[in-house]
Amino acid sequence: MTSLYIHVPFCQRRCAYCGFYSTTHTELQDAYVAALLREMAARPCADEIGTVYLGGGTPSQLGEERLGRILSRARVYYNICANAEVTVEVNPDDVTPSLVSALREAGVNRVSMGIQSFDDGELLAVGRRHTAEEACRAVETLSRGGIGNISIDLMYGLPGQTLESFARSIDAGLRLPVQHISSYALSVEAGTPLHARLRNGTFTETSDEELLAMFTLLRERLISSGLEHYEISNFARPGYASRHNSSYWDGTPYLGLGPGAHSYDGHALRRANAPDLRAYIAAPDDAPHSLEHLTPDALYDELVFTRLRTRRGLSVAEVPADRREYLLRMAAPHIAAGRLSLTDDVLRLTPAALFISDGVMSDLMAEED
Repeated sequence: MTSLYIHVPFCQRRCAYCGFYSTTHTELQDAYVAALLREMAARPCADEIGTVYLGGGTPSQLGEERLGRILSRARVYYNICANAEVTVEVNPDDVTPSLVSALREAGVNRVSMGIQSFDDGELLAVGRRHTAEEACRAVETLSRGGIGNISIDLMYGLPGQTLESFARSIDAGLRLPVQHISSYALSVEAGTPLHARLRNGTFTETSDEELLAMFTLLRERLISSGLEHYEISNFARPGYASRHNSSYWDGTPYLGLGPGAHSYDGHALRRANAPDLRAYIAAPDDAPHSLEHLTPDALYDELVFTRLRTRRGLSVAEVPADRREYLLRMAAPHIAAGRLSLTDDVLRLTPAALFISDGVMSDLMAEED
């Protein structure tokens, strides 16, 4: 089984925090779709496709006709299984009954919506182009239109955000008919407008103590409302964990199409399409790209990082035999301190370590030469 990811790089305007590859040159959308179909033809996949994910950017910016064409051609070029999870990312202000109908007709059965906050001041501070009211209305439109698997994103650490305002956003999300909530701490990426504001002193990052309080509150509210915390940043009602995202964490091969998209063959080969829309459009068939052959150290590090992010954890039996003693030796201080648990030969992060997971996992990584 393989997963299919399609990167749609268009945004009406860029959010102040976004470090993903995107562009506001929406006049290039038709040329992009033509190039995407050429890449599909140039990159066959013999494996069955279990999940499809259109991410961005803002895929809903393409409109009904282009999205329908992409998904219909994907079914021509690839063997997409009948029960595949097919997700499209949307912005709240793009959602209309007509769009929802078109998505369902194209086989979309899951929608992911970047809401980020239900506080209009916080949304304005990071350049989001919707209001809290529009976000609520968009979720209701999706639900009434027959999309029964809706995921929303919330962020914490936003400019001007408090623990109380974040609590209100969590509660607002829980009142909506959503099955999945992803939540991430604000990360200030170099080259973004928010990074410029940080450097000139017009924005101050939220303290680690405040971020921890927000993460703790998030976890308590969502779990008490019946959502399962199945990955560090992801919560879902039973049966609604993202199959596509889970495929990244369990080592499933994935095929990435579009400028800036990444692929992995499930063994040791990674491919990265160049994040350059004009070069992508100009390519006669396959997209400009680079290849990386992962070393044994890199494969071990990736196994540790991806498995420990999940509730499932890292089975010691999955680790190459010559690295198991090293893994357990490096894990021992964290087990003793209550940051890791070892049960039936499976290592898991404890709740106390989830917020500092990067530090814990980095201690288990391969030693640098």
